[in-house]
Amino acid sequence: MTLSANLNTIQVNGMEYVRKDSVSSAPTGDREVVVIDRGWIFAGDVVRDAATGDLTLHNAVHVFRWEEIGYTGVLENPTSMKVTLKPCAYPVKVPAGSVIFTNPVPSDWGN
Repeated sequence: MTLSANLNTIQVNGMEYVRKDSVSSAPTGDREVVVIDRGWIFAGDVVRDAATGDLTLHNAVHVFRWEEIGYTGVLENPTSMKVTLKPCAYPVKVPAGSVIFTNPVPSDWGN
């Protein structure tokens, strides 16, 4: 058995294990950040049309601006003073062909 210097991992028989509280679980639910072509970014509770693949985002917010923290910073801390989110009054409809990628986020992200 070998202990690493940071005491967050341990090796047993050549297999490395990490502390359970140091691993975050993937978000569950329907809320996603959706990156769309032409620079648009929204987050919302996503419903996918089975026939077309188009997305409808309910309870949507527009990721209007962020400064100095990068995209990962926005995902990790949407309430940062460096992030500007604007609520959308209506559901946002996104054609499937316009979606670049999505990231699942916790159900309260951006609310």
